[in-house]
Amino acid sequence: MRLRKENILIVDDDIDILELLQRHLKSIDYHTYKAVSVKEALFILKDTQIDLLITDIQMPEIDGLQLLKFTNEHYPEMPKLVVTGFPSVDGALEVFKSGATDYLTKPFTKEELKKAVQKAIEQVAGQRVPKPKSASTKANSYSDMIGESEAFLKVTDIIERVKDNKATVLIKGESGTGKELVARAIHYSGKFSRAPFIAVNCGAIPENLQEAELFGYIKGAFTGANENRNGFFQSAQGGTLFLDEIGTASLAVQTKLLRALQEKEITKVGSRKVEKVDIRIIAATNANLLEEIKNKDFREDLYYRLTVVEIDVPPLRERKSDIPLLVEKFLRKYGVEYKDRLLRISPEALQILERYHWPGNIRELENSIQRSIIMSDGIIDIKDLPDLLKYQIDFPDTGFLPLREMEKEYVKKVLNHTQGNKTKAAEILQIDRKTLRDKLD
Repeated sequence: MRLRKENILIVDDDIDILELLQRHLKSIDYHTYKAVSVKEALFILKDTQIDLLITDIQMPEIDGLQLLKFTNEHYPEMPKLVVTGFPSVDGALEVFKSGATDYLTKPFTKEELKKAVQKAIEQVAGQRVPKPKSASTKANSYSDMIGESEAFLKVTDIIERVKDNKATVLIKGESGTGKELVARAIHYSGKFSRAPFIAVNCGAIPENLQEAELFGYIKGAFTGANENRNGFFQSAQGGTLFLDEIGTASLAVQTKLLRALQEKEITKVGSRKVEKVDIRIIAATNANLLEEIKNKDFREDLYYRLTVVEIDVPPLRERKSDIPLLVEKFLRKYGVEYKDRLLRISPEALQILERYHWPGNIRELENSIQRSIIMSDGIIDIKDLPDLLKYQIDFPDTGFLPLREMEKEYVKKVLNHTQGNKTKAAEILQIDRKTLRDKLD
């Protein structure tokens, strides 16, 4: 007895064939998803559990063979069935090499389709061996995050422990490390995922408006308050309120936040009526709150209320083994978006990405991949990378040079790379030609 309907993804640029396949499969009790292009199929695969892929081969832009190779690499256990109107021996061999489990030639009957689908699903189900869920397998792709480093697994382990309760969480980490992704993972992977998730950047709200935006206000509370209005706390009722850049909250707002955390109640600006709230607070900061406490810029009692659970999100330089996985994720995302195809990166270019120290963390890596995809003609190579990455200094392994000597070595390296072209060298160094001439003299 089937526990649920299998999800089948059908990919074909012929709308009539797509509709026919969907009608046939629905009539034999399968749940279907349709895609008229590989690009659309990839977005469905990203967000949906698919039990069988049915795809045409000859399609514009990205063809079915590329889709087969991609799914064979990223979804190896998912059966793949090919339907095509252009059968050939060579074509059949290429299809099976690309990972397809069966091959169906157009036109075909409903019964032939039913048998092929059942065979593909049963064949793979028979071969599938249940595997124990190791921490690394589980955490390799978590919500919208990805990684397999020890530092990454520590973060996902804490997420697993807090996702189903409403303990207050403080997420710490440098800018660009993905603190909001961690907050979203806590919310959307737990039992409160159907409730609201409200993200607020405290640093983006003017200090004199923070209290009104967070807690709401009543008509006439201040100039411009022409109606009663709920704040972010009321909007997040029953769910999660994510307060990013919590260190920028004013001391007056910090006092109200402390009461909201202690008493589970708030008061709108201009009102005396107390309102009960049932929300989980997740706060985030890239600042050192302990230093701000010393400087009297942050309340110590609020700090300890916020740190019931603390998550330190590691900078990218401390999880460099995750860089290839992140690069692959961004190549898949932006390759399809910008170039309508799946792109690869050369080993040499990837090595440069792994060597770089990434002061801007994952956000900087993502931006660099986007730029490289736009500049590339196919496989991303060193020439497509931003200049900042291509011309990074390899510091000596033994001893240290004075700053003046290090600058001299770097200028020489850039000139060697540009084959003596001073204009190009000045562009890379981001100085004018006169300054470069002075340094050479």
